[in-house]
Amino acid sequence: MKILTVIGARPQFIKAAVLSRAFKEHRQDVEEIIVHTGQHYDANMSNVFFDELDIPNPAHNLGVGGGSHGENTGRMLEKLEALFLIEEPDWVLVYGDTDSTLAAALAASKLHVPVAHVEAGLRSFNRRMPEEINRVLTDHMATLLFAPTETARVNLLREGIAAEKIHVLGDVMYDAALFYKARASEPAWFAGSGITQDQFVLCTVHRAENTNDPARMEGILNGLSASNLPVVLPLHPRTRGKLSQAGLAIPGNVTVVDPVGYLEMVWLEAHCKLIATDSGGVQKEAYFHRKPCVTLRDETEWIELVECRVNTLVGTNANAIEASILNASLPADFDEWLYGDGNSGMKIALAIL
Repeated sequence: MKILTVIGARPQFIKAAVLSRAFKEHRQDVEEIIVHTGQHYDANMSNVFFDELDIPNPAHNLGVGGGSHGENTGRMLEKLEALFLIEEPDWVLVYGDTDSTLAAALAASKLHVPVAHVEAGLRSFNRRMPEEINRVLTDHMATLLFAPTETARVNLLREGIAAEKIHVLGDVMYDAALFYKARASEPAWFAGSGITQDQFVLCTVHRAENTNDPARMEGILNGLSASNLPVVLPLHPRTRGKLSQAGLAIPGNVTVVDPVGYLEMVWLEAHCKLIATDSGGVQKEAYFHRKPCVTLRDETEWIELVECRVNTLVGTNANAIEASILNASLPADFDEWLYGDGNSGMKIALAIL
């Protein structure tokens, strides 16, 4: 069996690593071909990155990135279609909700190649988000839909997707959290930072709706400045430049560091007191590491986390951020587990095979 896995951003490589190991462990006759669209260029995605994940480098890098959503998706579609015609895969495997996900699903469906979608059924119900459009369209083109939760399954059924296509098998990111926690490494700069383990806020901000809006970024920074704990903020140079252009200063209690590697990020998540983020993936990782999460967005696709009171939606209102950080805690009855048993990758691999 030949499986062509299409991914374009670092979180997708982490998810794909889980299934790649599962394929290898279960069947030696599976040929998996990893394709990187190039959607998110990241200098950290070097050989070291793939060594950390214990997966091979991509067999193909399409070099598509840096354009608008429409431009990127169109160029990916053209290149992926040509590649599918050459490789003739039995399955195309996609993850999440990026432009790469949509382009791969569309190219495959036009060529009548079955699509397996991991992280199916997530909905923020905000159609202004490009990710929402990508995930909805991909779900309606997929042959197999792997929903991480029962809520995701219900979302798919409400949209008229046949029940037999949907499999609720847990979340591969939980598999990854368990696997990589043992390999996690303390960042070299942490020991000299003066910050105490388990006594800091870990913050990540990357969504364009925040980083491209000075007013929203100002609200986030003002909320962080009132924290009673030091804040560690890994920040992309592009975002740092935007803050400078907008005349926004980094608060004194915020330690800005360059983007960290995946294993360093796992270590920071495991050793912070709480997490403030606008990332969908980091919201779940906070849960996996049993840390309260303050989400710097107006909505989330992980509504289960809000409902079980481990995640607080605050948007970018400074007062709400301040209050949520001060009051963040896990509920006393935090014992319900939402995302499977840590063996989702193998279950998904077996379903495809």
